[in-house]
Amino acid sequence: MDKSKEIQKLAKRIKSLRIQKGYTSYENFAFDNGIHRAQYGRYETGTDLQYTSLLKIAKAFDMTLEEFFSEGFD
Repeated sequence: MDKSKEIQKLAKRIKSLRIQKGYTSYENFAFDNGIHRAQYGRYETGTDLQYTSLLKIAKAFDMTLEEFFSEGFD
């Protein structure tokens, strides 16, 4: 498994979900969901993230991890 490709898929999924929620700005989404703006920006650009951070992001999208990983990871 190519770790960098998997992380890029994760970043793409996070950004896609934010846009689906109606947020054009990652900064506004981060602020509205109590996630540090700079840290959230790194998630969308493909910086590796911790499991606890992933849980926080899934919660911000009102999703379970199963729902989160149900698209974009073929």
